[in-house]
Amino acid sequence: MGRSSVSLLVGLLLLRFNWCLAVHGGGVGEVGGVFPVVVSTWPFREAVRAAWDVVSAGDGGGSAVDAVVAGCSACEVLRCDGTVGPGGSPDENGETTLDALIMNGATMEIGAVAAMRYVKDGIKAAKLVMEHSLHTLLVGEKATDFAISMGLPGPINLSSPESLEKWANWRQNHCQPNFWKNVAPADSCGPYHPINLAQALDSAKHEVEWSQGGVCQERFQSDSLLEPIHSHLKFIDRHNHDTISMAVIDKMGHVAVGTSTNGATFKIPGRVGDGPIPGSSSYGDDEVGACGASGDGDIMMRFLPCYQVVESMRQGMEPRDAAMDAISRIARKFPNFVGAVFAVNKKGVHAGACHGWTFQYSVRNSSMHDVEVITVYP
Repeated sequence: MGRSSVSLLVGLLLLRFNWCLAVHGGGVGEVGGVFPVVVSTWPFREAVRAAWDVVSAGDGGGSAVDAVVAGCSACEVLRCDGTVGPGGSPDENGETTLDALIMNGATMEIGAVAAMRYVKDGIKAAKLVMEHSLHTLLVGEKATDFAISMGLPGPINLSSPESLEKWANWRQNHCQPNFWKNVAPADSCGPYHPINLAQALDSAKHEVEWSQGGVCQERFQSDSLLEPIHSHLKFIDRHNHDTISMAVIDKMGHVAVGTSTNGATFKIPGRVGDGPIPGSSSYGDDEVGACGASGDGDIMMRFLPCYQVVESMRQGMEPRDAAMDAISRIARKFPNFVGAVFAVNKKGVHAGACHGWTFQYSVRNSSMHDVEVITVYP
């Protein structure tokens, strides 16, 4: 066999089999693959399998949009990690509400719902907004009314015995921790009212000096004003602040992304996180590729990390570099934030980057026998 024939054979083999690189110090990992491809945050294998069944079916396969709906719907039914779909993540009133988004990377159409009550099918409701309205985002009870009018079942109580028990235990713990700041009372349940932060620090300093004889003075230096009084009550982690974000590239090379979540546990009622915000939780463009995100949405949505990832890839960055760049932009401003993104370009090469936790994402492409989980270290 001639040298040119050997080179051709090696090239074909490289196209067929995956390659993997993990860089532990930078919180990134990168893997390549072939179409179709499904990528999802976290080890949500059943969700990826559901999407794969759609996108790989028949000669032409299903559409990327339909695959995303199938995958995210599976996670809603399974209540992945208690943070997707009904029955998890109660707000301060003990109620579960849903946020969801879907985006068609071929047309750049988007549908989303936020703080939706009494309808369990978040991703399907988002798709209905995209297909049957000229709007992008519907919220609250009006999102509920729209979804039911379009044929989704409801009204349905989205709470579960588990979510109500979690809420009751939190109430017994004086509603701690919570998402309030610069309010009184600081260490019990509301109703809350605003206070002056400087006065609060002065009062706390006086109490400590009285009870401890003036120790711990450094806690009340002027730079302490930069942090909330209860910043040590940080409680963002995978199991109370999680999301499924999914990207699919179908056999035609079309891209779709979707996100579904029931939001942050014990959120202030009415809170909307990054889940239904285009460019934050997910973003996709046939010309470039896609991105999905998970983490502290209140911080991440300020940076639109998935839009940043896609635009960086548009400018020529590899997925690994684009993912790391988007995460590092947030970390420079908020070094204590917790979050992650995955990136996949239009060739099917994918990567992840994270900060503040160890991140995992799930992948299936035509060279794999089943879903594979990629671990990315901070």
